[in-house]
Amino acid sequence: MRVLVFDPFHGAAGDMITAALLDCGADRERVVATMRAVVTEPTIETVTRAGIRATKVHTHATPEHRSLDEVCKRLDDASSIVSPEVLAMARRVFSRINAAEEEVHGAHAHFHEIGADDAIADVIGACTALSTLRVDGVAVLPLALGSGTVTGSHGIIPVPAPATLAILKGSGLITLQGCDTGELCTPTGAALLAEFSSLSPAGLGDYSISAVGYGAGSRDTPHSPNVLRAMVVETTGALPQDTVDLLETNVDDISGEVIGEALARFMAAGARDASATPIVMKKGRPGYLVTVISLPETSAALARLMARELGTLGVRCVPAVHRFIAERTMREVDVEIAGHKKRLPAKCGLMDGRIYTLKAEFDTARDWAMELDLPVRDVLRAIEDAAWNQVQEKRQDAGPGDR
Repeated sequence: MRVLVFDPFHGAAGDMITAALLDCGADRERVVATMRAVVTEPTIETVTRAGIRATKVHTHATPEHRSLDEVCKRLDDASSIVSPEVLAMARRVFSRINAAEEEVHGAHAHFHEIGADDAIADVIGACTALSTLRVDGVAVLPLALGSGTVTGSHGIIPVPAPATLAILKGSGLITLQGCDTGELCTPTGAALLAEFSSLSPAGLGDYSISAVGYGAGSRDTPHSPNVLRAMVVETTGALPQDTVDLLETNVDDISGEVIGEALARFMAAGARDASATPIVMKKGRPGYLVTVISLPETSAALARLMARELGTLGVRCVPAVHRFIAERTMREVDVEIAGHKKRLPAKCGLMDGRIYTLKAEFDTARDWAMELDLPVRDVLRAIEDAAWNQVQEKRQDAGPGDR
């Protein structure tokens, strides 16, 4: 299983997260394109922090403040460049920040320290970088917060900032003060790590390290490297299971179009899966069983969203369902269509160390299909055929009994 591990022992900010992911091998061209689409052209350079080589991202953004609706409008305007999955993730990050600011300051028209263009660039850059690494999960090691005070729009405030604490509250992330003074973790950094985190570091077990990246902050102190470290690792064994809640409701008075839109909104709000199954209800009425799979901490919010979108009066919750997870890996496949060659990803599911299912990644297949002016289904089929051929050739070369 391919896992991204963040080690924020010296803290985390939005630009440091983006930089660390780029240093780990994220698609630089795509990250720059998405950041350019919402703000301006960023600059990426190599620097040193206390003797450690690291990547530094400069957003060249303005300090203008915006409301949540204005931020989401900037994201929507980039929909031709940024994938729907990345946009949905970025919206969830800003929703976390907005909720924290309202908790601390009350209802407000605009974000405070984290409503400027640099935050928009950091969030969309980090979400894009994570998506291009194609990992199966993210674990966050203990997060250093810092100490002392900082000066913000409301004057001198203690570290960690109230908004940072509000974001981390209930996130499940483990924190520590850290060895440096000052603000080590910003609200944007906290929101990104809280959104990305999906695995407990304690459950990783043994792993091998595939890539290591360092993202630099602005300060350069001689006694302590101001960097965020990230690692891409391959676990040596499958993560056997996790716990989810199963949310269900029956509906018989709304159209298929409304249900389809509702399923998309459930996924954007953090559902792990969402589906609708045709059923026959009482008195022979046709209807749908709408099912949403949720992490326990998001069940209440998703149940409220189901009630609002579907108009249902009740949502059943089956708590703490143990979900067995197949070991997964991403395989790069050489594909040729009508003389055009490209290396594209396919996600493989393994059982007992043997691939039993695989599926082409839709976004990259769609992009290539547009370049070739071909139906997406043809490109998907070509990728999967090439992947299966590669798997079979590997097994033949390995000999009997070898995986």
